[in-house]
Amino acid sequence: MKKPVDKKLLVSILLLVGAGFLIFLSASLGLLARDSVHFGSIAFKQVFFGLLPGLVALYLFSKLDYMKWRKLSFWFFALAILLNIVIFIPGVGLSHGGATRWLSIGSFSLQVSEVLKIAAIIYFAAWLSLVRENVRTWKRGFLPLFIMLTITGALCLMQKDTDTLIVISASLVVMLVAAGGKWRHVALLALIGTLAFVLLVYQRPYIRARIATFIDPGAQSLTSGWQIQQSLIAIGSGGFFGRGFGQSIQKFNYLPEPVGDSIFAVAAEEFGFLGSTALVLLFVFFTLRVLKVARGANHLFGGLLSIGIVSYIIIQSFVNIGAMVGVVPLSGIPLLFVSQGGTALLFVLAESGILLNISRSAKMIK
Repeated sequence: MKKPVDKKLLVSILLLVGAGFLIFLSASLGLLARDSVHFGSIAFKQVFFGLLPGLVALYLFSKLDYMKWRKLSFWFFALAILLNIVIFIPGVGLSHGGATRWLSIGSFSLQVSEVLKIAAIIYFAAWLSLVRENVRTWKRGFLPLFIMLTITGALCLMQKDTDTLIVISASLVVMLVAAGGKWRHVALLALIGTLAFVLLVYQRPYIRARIATFIDPGAQSLTSGWQIQQSLIAIGSGGFFGRGFGQSIQKFNYLPEPVGDSIFAVAAEEFGFLGSTALVLLFVFFTLRVLKVARGANHLFGGLLSIGIVSYIIIQSFVNIGAMVGVVPLSGIPLLFVSQGGTALLFVLAESGILLNISRSAKMIK
């Protein structure tokens, strides 16, 4: 008889899904006031391309033995690389805002970087569980990660998706440290990454604009600094208890992307410091529970896979939140479980299902 999933982990996931959908609906009311057709389209895609198939994936992957991912890891990673290449074939990929990141499948569009994220994490977890103590060597530890980061970096930069590259890189480095990798290897990777980022800033004006806005958001308050200015106004006007469900003012023609990467600011305005803090604490509880699952996993692969998945979820989510409160530069990545984006919601629920399956065989320490 199979062990049940960790109930506390399951509850934290369902609470994140429920809170996220509530916040999404509340933020979407701004779209309804401006364009009811656009609202209907976004709501339909979020529910039928994200939430519902995501809940099905959550259930199915919670039943699927996670060790099967170890056997398929290389081929899954190869498929992810292929998908991130074919989008540049004319007529296959979709472009928006000058970036090509989506694969067109009929009326459905798939953001292929989401496949790359989880595929890279699964493959690296499989590799680290294979080499074990040899991870401290140059050949088995540093070099494989450097090659993976080079491949994923090239694909992300082709898509003009620096944010995804940062999330993937940080998650894989966390996995290397968790597996016992040398800190000198981490330091070298950090040095190479910093030099590459400086070169990227020099070559891409939009990244320079983001950094300049972060340093002095008031200098360009009507252009590149508009989003952070309106975000801070929204968060500040929410006070302690918030304006109430659907009562945000900033989402009406002031705050860019109110259901996208600015959704935390809408949540803070409507639910106040109390509600936004509760959301952050929910992410923290989810993270702590996954780390407990990782510690009790019955195989090294399961432990590293858990750490990789939760690292990517928490890094991406906190980068989004940090950008809205002005502690990190603005990014275009969504707040997982909450923001608009059917692909992101589908994949984070599928990944949560993998975590639940790992928890079935984990020896949980009280």
